[in-house]
Amino acid sequence: MNDSDVLIIGSGAAGLTAALNLADRFKVTVLAKGALGEGATGWAQGGIAAVLEQGDTFESHIEDTMVAGAGLNDRATVEFVVENAPAAIAQLEQLGVPFNMDGNALHLTREGGHSHRRIVHVADATGAAVQAALEKAAHAHPNITLVPDIVAIDLITGRHQEHFSTSGRVHGLYAFNRQTKRVETWTARATILASGGAGRTYLYSTAPRGATGDGIAMAWRAGCRVSNMEFMQFHPTCLYNLEVKNFLITEAVRGEGGLLKLPTTGERFMPRFDPREELAPRDIVARAIDHEIKRLGLDYVHLDISHKPPEFVREHFPNIYDRLIALGIDITTQPIPVVPAQHYTCGGVLIDRNGCTDAKGLYAAGEVTQSGLHGANRLASNSLLECLVFGEAAAKHINANWDRMPKPPAVRSWDESRVADSDEEVVIQQCWREIRHFMWNFVGIVRTTKRLERAKHRIDLLRQEVADYYSHFRVTPDLIELRNLVEVADLIIRSALHRKESRGLHYTLDYPDMLPHAVDTVLVP
Repeated sequence: MNDSDVLIIGSGAAGLTAALNLADRFKVTVLAKGALGEGATGWAQGGIAAVLEQGDTFESHIEDTMVAGAGLNDRATVEFVVENAPAAIAQLEQLGVPFNMDGNALHLTREGGHSHRRIVHVADATGAAVQAALEKAAHAHPNITLVPDIVAIDLITGRHQEHFSTSGRVHGLYAFNRQTKRVETWTARATILASGGAGRTYLYSTAPRGATGDGIAMAWRAGCRVSNMEFMQFHPTCLYNLEVKNFLITEAVRGEGGLLKLPTTGERFMPRFDPREELAPRDIVARAIDHEIKRLGLDYVHLDISHKPPEFVREHFPNIYDRLIALGIDITTQPIPVVPAQHYTCGGVLIDRNGCTDAKGLYAAGEVTQSGLHGANRLASNSLLECLVFGEAAAKHINANWDRMPKPPAVRSWDESRVADSDEEVVIQQCWREIRHFMWNFVGIVRTTKRLERAKHRIDLLRQEVADYYSHFRVTPDLIELRNLVEVADLIIRSALHRKESRGLHYTLDYPDMLPHAVDTVLVP
């Protein structure tokens, strides 16, 4: 039994921000699924959006967010996040994040959907710099314990108590320790889910290997509502390379003048789809690329910034330049082959502005949530911002309500007495591959009711198989992830079937129009 005051599942921007805001008063344990820096935060190339430029306003950032979100955002949440953005940037500066400067001011870049330059960044590797600074501060704090290689299985609720309870309160977590190969019990008075999104439900994704929707699936099983899972953001420009998977070409390449062209003719195609051309929001750009690839039977399209001066390109995109040079592509003289890939989970566990979920004692922050910020499509560079603002908000609420949080009761240990070691790992690999393929083909960038129904039929069969397998064999990290992937894929498909319109990221040929009123999809366990 491992007991702490507050347990945080996830070691990215949301989890570590919460930990640092709690640790002066409480003993905090942060669990990472793999190594500490392996989550999505460290992969974020772009930056963090905040109103810092002369002439820019909160109202303008709010409006841009609402327009990108196709009106489905919760306006009060958008205002809350946008107004807290400058303070979040200031805190990162205090932690030593070396943001690019323009003289004495922060250098601001612009990305698709933004009406002003408002993206603070560290060249094209902002997430890695933010992750490094947060980790350094967490390591230095005596009240924070960072534990890698812990794979979450299920939240501990009243039904796991020694004296069964229907309270629904969360008291911690059962998790598999990769090093000891044992299931451990972790208890706490408050638990924060900061476990990231569900990108690995799809064949092509920029998400890290561990993004299997664990937090969303666990919260759903613990009785929490899940919302807007049909809104999966596809990043328009992921490097097309058979050796290197998931290398993202940041939005900022288009922000600084990169052009999308057909590899066959060199013709630009974005002017045919949107007056904003390459700076249109991601869903429009991704659909345009998908359309051209399918129309012409291409494997990829070209993203070309070679018309800019070579020193400008190398200075703005040093990491992309170095990575692609190693692959034989010189972006100062050649175009980059790109395809869309799943990039961000806009839906998730429903939370309020304090990060509270439906289950008492359980909070959530970051990509695992549906906070109301993103609506039907996330605006570029609002994701790290959401992690920072809601990580702090959850910590504040725990601080303010600590005296009302009971100590964890006695809970039962994990029982493996009736299961055996798996003799057929191939079953897990086959199911995993099957899910990712049919999700890509049937629940991808462009959808139809028939394709969604095919996906639903397949996921129902797989769910039965996986449940049967899970009940007979000892858990392994792969089996835990597969169980969660099946759960999350089902939530995505059900949500997509429920929405009888096209809005934001959910585009269906059967209902191409947008309904007059924006309504969240809310699934109740």
